[in-house]
Amino acid sequence: MIPILDSKRQYAKIGTEVEKVVCEVLRSGSYILGPNVKALESELAKYIGCNYTVALNSGTDALHLALRALDIGKGDEVITTAFTFVATTESIEIVGATPVFCDINPDTFNIDANKIEDLITPRTKAIMPVHLYGQPCDMDKIMDIAKRHNLYVIEDCCQAIGAEYKGQKVGTFGDIGCYSFYPTKNLGGMGDGGLITVNSENLKNRIVALRNHGGAIRYHHDEIGVNSRLDEIQAAILRVKLNYIDEWNKARRSHAATYNELFAGCSDIQTPKELDNTYCVYHQYTVKIPNRDEIHKMLQESGIGAMLYYPIPLHMQKVHAHLGYKMGDLPITEKNTECVISLPMFPELTLEEQKTVASTLISCLEKSKALA
Repeated sequence: MIPILDSKRQYAKIGTEVEKVVCEVLRSGSYILGPNVKALESELAKYIGCNYTVALNSGTDALHLALRALDIGKGDEVITTAFTFVATTESIEIVGATPVFCDINPDTFNIDANKIEDLITPRTKAIMPVHLYGQPCDMDKIMDIAKRHNLYVIEDCCQAIGAEYKGQKVGTFGDIGCYSFYPTKNLGGMGDGGLITVNSENLKNRIVALRNHGGAIRYHHDEIGVNSRLDEIQAAILRVKLNYIDEWNKARRSHAATYNELFAGCSDIQTPKELDNTYCVYHQYTVKIPNRDEIHKMLQESGIGAMLYYPIPLHMQKVHAHLGYKMGDLPITEKNTECVISLPMFPELTLEEQKTVASTLISCLEKSKALA
């Protein structure tokens, strides 16, 4: 079996360091918003290239509190993509706003910046681009549109820590950047975790209060907030892992290049396209293939841990049925959800494993053709 991700291999490399810092936290008696959280926030601000970060308990809360901090709510619209995980739009509806879906660029799977402007109405308050699979969005166009229409930009960077657009890390272009430290992410904890990036001190202070029951001072509550505090153990673990993130992202990029070479002779496989002036961190290595569902089943039966991210676009999900979208409204999104498949991708993946994945996929495609 070749898994989509193998966190045990990562632990085998850094387990001694992780166990050491976890034990230090346990002995310290400081478990919530302690020195490791503060240090992690400072270290990540330096790494990402922003003025401030606020550590939270999930990427979903990062998106939710980003909207809250910008006073986006009932009656407002947020333009985003239907080709992403539901947390993106879940956060919009949690605050009472309405997601407005924009179709995607077929090459990057990201929101098509050329189609955003047509969706702007007097109710539009923000654009929420998602740097899907670790591929940066076209931030020049998005920021230009936002500036001309006086809109906020909230970057969903939950799959893209370390990714760059024109040499600048994602999460630093818009008003707020949102990250996830879910264990499967490029920088993943050993439990849930999230982060917000901001350059505005006022926004930072608002988010700090919102994450801690709506108050900046203990037992003084200015508004309804939430309990979204990253715990010290996760912060300590993430500080260890942060030392390796560039190395791990480089390994992912190397694996992507290897896959591209292995698939170069197969016309049925469309490999990912990395745009000029971008640095993709390949949270997922996602290809397009014919007969996707059949091939997916064949791969699973062959011991290849391929995954479908995402088989049903958000505008067709039951949770968003009240928005009134129908099949055909987002043709490129819909077409891609029928043909994309993500292959094993993690830093410790071996060349032999990649060769096995590639040969198995090509063999499955040939068998599918023969049976047609």
